[in-house]
Amino acid sequence: MDTTPPDGAAPADLPSDGSGAERRVAVVGLGAMGGAMAATLHRAGWAVTGYDPSPDARARAADAGVATAERLEDVAGTPFAVLSLPSARVVEQTVPVLLEREGTRVVLDTTTSEPATSEAMAAAARERGAVFVDAPVSGGASGAATGALSAFVGGTADDVRAAEPLLAALTGGQYAVVGGTGAGNVVKLLNNVLCATNLIAVGEAMDVAAAHGLDLATVAQAVSGASGGSAVTANALPRWVLSGTFDSGFALGLMARDVGLALDVAAARGAKPSLLAATHDAWQRALAERGPAADFTEAPATAATATTALAPADPTARSTTSSEDDR
Repeated sequence: MDTTPPDGAAPADLPSDGSGAERRVAVVGLGAMGGAMAATLHRAGWAVTGYDPSPDARARAADAGVATAERLEDVAGTPFAVLSLPSARVVEQTVPVLLEREGTRVVLDTTTSEPATSEAMAAAARERGAVFVDAPVSGGASGAATGALSAFVGGTADDVRAAEPLLAALTGGQYAVVGGTGAGNVVKLLNNVLCATNLIAVGEAMDVAAAHGLDLATVAQAVSGASGGSAVTANALPRWVLSGTFDSGFALGLMARDVGLALDVAAARGAKPSLLAATHDAWQRALAERGPAADFTEAPATAATATTALAPADPTARSTTSSEDDR
């Protein structure tokens, strides 16, 4: 499955199957995504201890049967760790604490992070006889709750093999090893910027359809079965926009951030993608108009120029508390 040339060797004594006494995992970050992943691992028979600085997040995890810790230091030394954090900066603050105590073997980072951060964390883990694998996920809280996420995985063949028990439990085997350390971050950011581009394009197209007096649900269904169809027309548009709910749970500000990070990844290798730059401008306009706490599915309405067919009835009443990136 992994054709990536090794960029470092994993210690030979790492747990390979998550069995027996090694079937212990710390989940750091118990928001919508992390809390659901912790519950999934608990149901799958893992001994899970969750940590989040938020007492409310810990309480929700406890209600799902997950043991919790009040300090990050309390879960250091757990053989496996899953991270579901708001940003690369938080990853950089978290991993060294987990590695301070002997016993931490595998750190699987599902955060939408940055490749340079993953490279630095993988090097730090290797120095302590552990492995760090970047595996940002897609599939939303519903996928996390059912073990049906997809993941973009970056790491050496040995590192990925060590993390496979966690990947299998969280994705049902639906993960793609896309390259060496940091590659998962690159592909996740590209996935998100493609989604963001499509959302704006669909918003403009549906605005035109509405201006012609067409039923947008019918148009979306027709397009979804043709060459212009996408996950946006088939799922996001009818589920969260045309329904008027705008409650995907993913913040507009987070998608705008990811679009910017995708351009940073492009610039790091000398690429100057003009269409993706236009996407960035569109999301900055949406951010200014709706605010960072709005649901990301409100962005298509900000691309409309002829109608208000895609707009929430009361934009000020729409918000999300998501702190994790799960697109």
